[in-house]
Amino acid sequence: MAQRRALVVRGGWPGHQPVRATELFIPFLERNGYAVRVEESTEVYAEAAELADTDLVVQCVTMSQITREQVSGLGAAVVAGTGFTGWHGGIADSFRASSDYLHLVGGQFATHPGKEPCERHGGEQDNFLPHTVHVTELGREHPITAGIEDFDLVTEQYWVLHDDLIDVLATTTHPTREWQPWHRPVTSPAIWTRRWGAGRVVVTTPGHSLDVLAHPSVRTVIERGMLWASRTASAS
Repeated sequence: MAQRRALVVRGGWPGHQPVRATELFIPFLERNGYAVRVEESTEVYAEAAELADTDLVVQCVTMSQITREQVSGLGAAVVAGTGFTGWHGGIADSFRASSDYLHLVGGQFATHPGKEPCERHGGEQDNFLPHTVHVTELGREHPITAGIEDFDLVTEQYWVLHDDLIDVLATTTHPTREWQPWHRPVTSPAIWTRRWGAGRVVVTTPGHSLDVLAHPSVRTVIERGMLWASRTASAS
């Protein structure tokens, strides 16, 4: 059997440490038989021949911009069977100006609610809230999340706008608080998959920092998601 090929695309806002974050997972890919290519920009998405030979794209690019040609190339590759996955802002808060990218992924970061105003001191921890990631009934049976129990985190809690073509494996609920404008709890997908043509997309929203990525449940979900999304898996 030919060696599987993974493409790691990283960059964008440096606060999510795209180099160090992706380096956590490259050894896992290599141990599982992937030849790994790393790119520091999205220009590779316009290389149709390269993507046609790629079984999995792992993206960690927060915000940033993408050309129409590049997002079209990525979308065409996924439709043809290339897997696409990532975590946190590296996939769910990428290329805010591209509706085509949003259509591919199926969900977009809207905000991460913060602490009570009197508890904020101007740093990133102003947005670190204790919350629970709840595995759904579908998630309890899915290969990515089977056997994983609900788990607690203290980090950014993503509020996601999404469509109903995604399959939600886990959720997180934003409670009402007197300093916030919403009037009832809001549940957002925290882990989801999406079938797109012959390809598979997997999004894991926890992952703001290296310690969150090292959390056993978060890391397991991301690693399983890579294997599940890959072309060889989706072809089975």
